[in-house]
Amino acid sequence: MSGQRPLDILGRSVDKNVLVTLKGGKGIRGKLVGFDQHMNLVLADAEEIGENDEPCKSLGSVIVRGDNVIIISPPPT
Repeated sequence: MSGQRPLDILGRSVDKNVLVTLKGGKGIRGKLVGFDQHMNLVLADAEEIGENDEPCKSLGSVIVRGDNVIIISPPPT
């Protein structure tokens, strides 16, 4: 992954499921629909993730503000 920029990796993750870890320890999993240069994310079919990566609440479509994001885990390549 050397030489790759974060926005390039996100661009390849559009229309794929991603796992997002937020400040405060919450996690959200969903299909990445779009993003911007501030790492604001649009997720479809999103669900809040509980302990052991088990879904605990369906959220539908959400916008996640970039300054709340700690980690975005793209799908394996």
